[in-house]
Amino acid sequence: MNATAASPGPDTPYGDVLLAALRRDPSRTALIAADGTEVTAGALHATVHRMAAELAARGIGRGSTVSLLSGNRPEVLAARYAANHIGARVVFLYDGMAPDALAAVADSVDTELLIADPGLHDTARALLARLDGARPAVLTLGPVDDADPGAPERRGDPEPPLGDDLLAACAARTVTPEVPGAARPGDDWCIRHTGGTTGIPKGVRMAHAPYARMLSRPMAAAGDPPRLLACTSLAHLAGVLADVTLTAGGTVVLRRGFDPGDVLAAVARHRITHLWLLPPLLHHLLDHPDLATTDLSSLTRLTYGGCPASPSRLRQAAEAFGPVLYGMYGQSEAMAITEVGPADHAVTGPGGRITVGRALPGVEIAVRDAAGRTLGPGERGEVHVRSAGVMSGYWKQPERTAEVLVGDGWLRTGDVGVLDDQGWLFLVDRAKDVIIVVGGHVQPGEIEDLLHSHPDVALCAVYGVRTADGDEEVYVAVVAAPGRTVDPEELRELVVHHKGVMYAPAAVHVRESLPLTPVGKPDKARLRKDAEGPAASA
Repeated sequence: MNATAASPGPDTPYGDVLLAALRRDPSRTALIAADGTEVTAGALHATVHRMAAELAARGIGRGSTVSLLSGNRPEVLAARYAANHIGARVVFLYDGMAPDALAAVADSVDTELLIADPGLHDTARALLARLDGARPAVLTLGPVDDADPGAPERRGDPEPPLGDDLLAACAARTVTPEVPGAARPGDDWCIRHTGGTTGIPKGVRMAHAPYARMLSRPMAAAGDPPRLLACTSLAHLAGVLADVTLTAGGTVVLRRGFDPGDVLAAVARHRITHLWLLPPLLHHLLDHPDLATTDLSSLTRLTYGGCPASPSRLRQAAEAFGPVLYGMYGQSEAMAITEVGPADHAVTGPGGRITVGRALPGVEIAVRDAAGRTLGPGERGEVHVRSAGVMSGYWKQPERTAEVLVGDGWLRTGDVGVLDDQGWLFLVDRAKDVIIVVGGHVQPGEIEDLLHSHPDVALCAVYGVRTADGDEEVYVAVVAAPGRTVDPEELRELVVHHKGVMYAPAAVHVRESLPLTPVGKPDKARLRKDAEGPAASA
């Protein structure tokens, strides 16, 4: 569908839905950058088409993979929309992951073009240097300034330019073209990386049409029109909520990152109606001294999710912000699954857990045992989900796809839960060995494989430990190799160097031996219990 076509329906590429919303009111402010620069809907629409023409002229089109490495800038949203409009799939490279991990993701998805934030030029160069496959073409979102003490030419190691400036190329076009869309409803619009226990990243394939349908549904209490504060990475859920906001005719206010004082000030200054936070970030907001004196009267929806939330902290948040709390449970493989509204937080289940809500429209939930038998109300089993939002599969990993997509479109979530007779879902455990931290999911096996390569390490186990607020941290228990001495700080640095700061252990415990389960595996439940007391070594 081209830029002059009638408003699209939901069974179309999602870009048609979003671009139609931008066309309807071109004078409205669509984006406000961290430096205060305002971008109208009309200007964003024009930038998308200029970028689309430029990418197409460079051979990018339907079936291409475009990887994005950027902070929270208006231009990265425009670049994503442009790539998707001409049929390319996009991949999000998370700032904060180590270059080795970024290169593994970029390699795994056959990146044809890398679009990089000029402020991340050193990371982009390090990524490119570690690729096993062919080097992709590179475009930057503005000029690259290498005139800093760490730049290659200042170290006596001159480098060629990182890539052409995409913004300059777009500005050089004398007219804004109307670029026909090439994406089809069943095409993948993105591949979202979720980690992998063997070091091979899992790429979740998401199709256009289900995403377009989600964008077309109003979000309760988000504002009319909504004003979203995006203070977490646009490569994650903040980017999805930005799309929802723009489609609803609203404004997205961008911050470079999360700082609780800055977030509170921005809510008051920009009259924010919708704020998204992971629970650990919500806790930081609750503890900030400016909370009591900040005008939060514009806020009508505070969405939290991504990891378990502390019931006591949610009660504190309800007192501080009022009846605006909305919890969401979902996965990259299934998009949103359930929602719990302000009046529903009193609904509790096993162990006093707060419900994660009821199934959203179009979502089916079943709790099943290991044999696949559907269990009744109150029975504990693995949560299965079926909806139009379930992924197409993992990119080029049919075996893993077959493990989680089972029978007539059902997805195994890996979460252990209970449904009551009213349809409320309670999560009680996790079937998968994964640690949920701010920024994403940490696969313990990836860190264990890395640490076992260190000559000082004989055995190790990586596990998650919850704080008093319910946040999860990465812990490591390690046994030294015979005749060797383990330096915990050296192991931390090794993990950060190879995996990134998101994987950094909060504690490294040196032990004489690891407790084992009856089948001979490290007993991580025992290690978690031990970690609640004084650490043996850290």
